[in-house]
Amino acid sequence: MPTVEVNSGTVNYLVTGSGPGLVLVHGTGATGEANWAPLIEAVSDRFTVVAPDLSGSGTTVDDGGPIHVHDLVSQVLGAAEHAGLERFHPVGHSLGAVVALAAAGTRPERVLSLVAHAGWARTDPWMAFQMDFWIRLMRVDRELLARLLQVTAMSDDTLRARDLADFEQATAGFAALMDGAEAGFVRQARADIHVDITALLPKITAPTLIISSAHDRIVPPHHQRELAESIPGADLVSLPGGHGLPFENPGLFVSTIAERLLADSVTA
Repeated sequence: MPTVEVNSGTVNYLVTGSGPGLVLVHGTGATGEANWAPLIEAVSDRFTVVAPDLSGSGTTVDDGGPIHVHDLVSQVLGAAEHAGLERFHPVGHSLGAVVALAAAGTRPERVLSLVAHAGWARTDPWMAFQMDFWIRLMRVDRELLARLLQVTAMSDDTLRARDLADFEQATAGFAALMDGAEAGFVRQARADIHVDITALLPKITAPTLIISSAHDRIVPPHHQRELAESIPGADLVSLPGGHGLPFENPGLFVSTIAERLLADSVTA
């Protein structure tokens, strides 16, 4: 995978496909490929897809200091430029949604359209308390955090449909994913706690779709309603599912985004 120097770090990113630029921004503890593999497969025949690994994820390397949203915006914009994308469609999930929104408000002239799932404008005490709990659990035992996320990241319907073996298998998978990546997860969770992009939202000029998961316990739907109210002309859609919708129902997640991207790419 190619890399690009951004500020004091080296950003690793995936690039594939051909067509208009599409930049995918992952959530806390994920990587570009892990978060977006189904969407990449679905649209890479129509878009040039760039999926960077943010600071704390994958093989991206930085100085190890605190992570700030504006630094992640620079990484996303730097990867897009390095891949030859002057203008592009950013799509983000969770922390990645925050970064995609901030990028669109920082450099609106580079953004063709925008899709943000499970994003928020400013971290409230509920979210900050929860994310601090993640950090404390990660420091004690990453499996404990994995168990917590199994019962908070999915919707009620999905949880009712799972058996004990499903829970145990998913817990083991998440714990394995975090093996050796604990420090990066903690740094990104701290970045989550300090999010405040409210001043950038009115500066977004691109057509914007805000996607809310109806049963999101991690970033509840009132945050997405606030985003839609703060961004000129933004559309809001609510989908059944939890915060982990990209993994809970990848078919619905991918089809919703792909349909919007194709419509926006025709009018861009």
